[in-house]
Amino acid sequence: QVQLVESGGGLVQPGGSLRLSCTTSGFTFRRYDMAWYRQAPGKQRELVAIAPRGGSIRYGDSVKGRFTMAVHSAESTVSLQMNNLKPEDTAVYKCRAGGNGTPIYYGQGTQVTVSS
Repeated sequence: QVQLVESGGGLVQPGGSLRLSCTTSGFTFRRYDMAWYRQAPGKQRELVAIAPRGGSIRYGDSVKGRFTMAVHSAESTVSLQMNNLKPEDTAVYKCRAGGNGTPIYYGQGTQVTVSS
């Protein structure tokens, strides 16, 4: 049974930081692309960062220089360090595994709210 469980979301003031984690199980982690997506109310789902297997991590334009994704292969987890958060970063953040020829799985998501 495939599971992706996100944690670390919450309420933070503008300029603050949060670190999200995604713990996975039930699939061969090293064979899957891993990514973070987000979706705000009334908006389309947006790619935040993607770590292709065997490739370099890429970021969405809106988060470049502020967010850092890391892949922790030994623990089958990924993280997303978010710095200098802005109100427009408010969204549900979801971890995704797969694509590029493998099945796609999403976690349930974690809410990030940036507000003063």
